[in-house]
Amino acid sequence: MKKVIYVLALVAIMVSCKKETPNDFVTLQGTIQNYDGESLTIYGKKDFKTIFVDENGIFRDTLTVEDGFHGLKIGEKQSVIYLKNGYVLDIETDYEQYPTAITFKGKGKADNQYILDKMAFIKNENLESPNAVFELEKEAFDAKMNSLESDLEKLIVDAEDLDETLAAQEREANQKLLEFFNSNYQAQHTSSVRLKKGAPSPKFNYPNTEGENVSLDDLKGDYVYVDVWATWCGPCKKEIPHLKEIQKEYEGKNISFVSLSIDKQENKDKWLEMVKNEQLSGIQIMADKDFRSDFVTAYSINAIPRFILIDKEGNILDANAPRPSDPRLKELFSSLNL
Repeated sequence: MKKVIYVLALVAIMVSCKKETPNDFVTLQGTIQNYDGESLTIYGKKDFKTIFVDENGIFRDTLTVEDGFHGLKIGEKQSVIYLKNGYVLDIETDYEQYPTAITFKGKGKADNQYILDKMAFIKNENLESPNAVFELEKEAFDAKMNSLESDLEKLIVDAEDLDETLAAQEREANQKLLEFFNSNYQAQHTSSVRLKKGAPSPKFNYPNTEGENVSLDDLKGDYVYVDVWATWCGPCKKEIPHLKEIQKEYEGKNISFVSLSIDKQENKDKWLEMVKNEQLSGIQIMADKDFRSDFVTAYSINAIPRFILIDKEGNILDANAPRPSDPRLKELFSSLNL
């Protein structure tokens, strides 16, 4: 009998040893192809860690996190990932295609694949540009809201092994998105119709760095790509290198690039200094009353950067055009045979 008890006790010890004890940290590892940087960065509300990337693009490290969404910055590009302590997450990507193309493996794969699918859905549905939704007439808008609610829920349901906390957060976020569209439809619809494709564009007439006024009428005969920005705006400044590349590529084409600063008048010297130091090209002008300037309020601009594309006759082509860093901008230009 004693032998039986001993054997049972031994089996119990062995079984207990085989049970996995959840780690109180995240293990993050993977490979980044075509990347010549030396590190990547993970950051959240309270978390921040730089992880070394070797010459072959391979990385591996651990970190303790506050469960939830985190930023994943590789070089100058960034995306969002979902992390929980206990995850062992493998990330495979090509820097040239990051952040649109990422492969996840290991524990945490389902949550992060869901996020990728959600981001792709938002892009495909053009939800990054609410005006496209608000432009719809009421019947089409209501149908859009119904399909949107159904499709967003389907994304959650179809995601295998989705973390319960993440699923709950996403359902709450989806509900808030639908509430945003429904509660703002009437007011925004009126504004969006006024700024829809083909409508006459509001005009600008502001001084350039030499103090000479440049107006939209002066540029008739050219397509006009307007960048509404300010020297204090971080996201605006991140677009500058991309804008320079676009300007160089389309130099000599029938398109004018206008950078409209909405810095306050007391910061005019700071604007002039940045234009000079950054060697900003194209047409550089400054609005007269920052966010309260007529052109800015006519386009209902309350956040920057904002990009606008106007046709050769002075009519709106896209009141919320793609950013210079967005590949869709070149696709749009190509459709115009520039």
